Amino acid sequence: MKLSDLAGRPLTYAEVGATAADLPAGYHHVRLSSRIGSGRPRFEQAASAVMHYGMLRGAGLRVAATTEVAEVGTDVLGRLGPFAAPCRVVYVVDELNRRGFAYGSLPGHAVSGEEMFGVRYEPADESVHAEVVAFSTPATWWSQIGAPVASLIQRVITQRYLSVV
Repeated sequence: MKLSDLAGRPLTYAEVGATAADLPAGYHHVRLSSRIGSGRPRFEQAASAVMHYGMLRGAGLRVAATTEVAEVGTDVLGRLGPFAAPCRVVYVVDELNRRGFAYGSLPGHAVSGEEMFGVRYEPADESVHAEVVAFSTPATWWSQIGAPVASLIQRVITQRYLSVV
């Protein structure tokens, strides 16, 4: 699978944008955050890393994307070993104290769903937090059979996302 193969492929789920609000029923849910530092400069550095796919790369994925910085409509092809994870950016968060993006799965991904990567700045105590919100369900026969192992791998990778920006 190549990045150029993703153009025009439909998302594999109906609840587009749901990581920004209440997560939909019928999926495995992830909602994690971790304090990664303090101060506005730390927030800006982490925000830039997130928007340049730094959480993905830092967790060990090889990333190819149609844009250098995440924007709505960007196709992203992540690879972890022999596994490909084709996705498309479905929304971007660009607020004073929050930055990030969410992408959704495309055909060929082992799961169907959406994942949001972000950072948040808390002015009251100047803390900076990395955030990951996701919902997913197996999309292939092999991800259904290997669901317990896939769930473990997802937890490990999600923890890496939070520790690398």
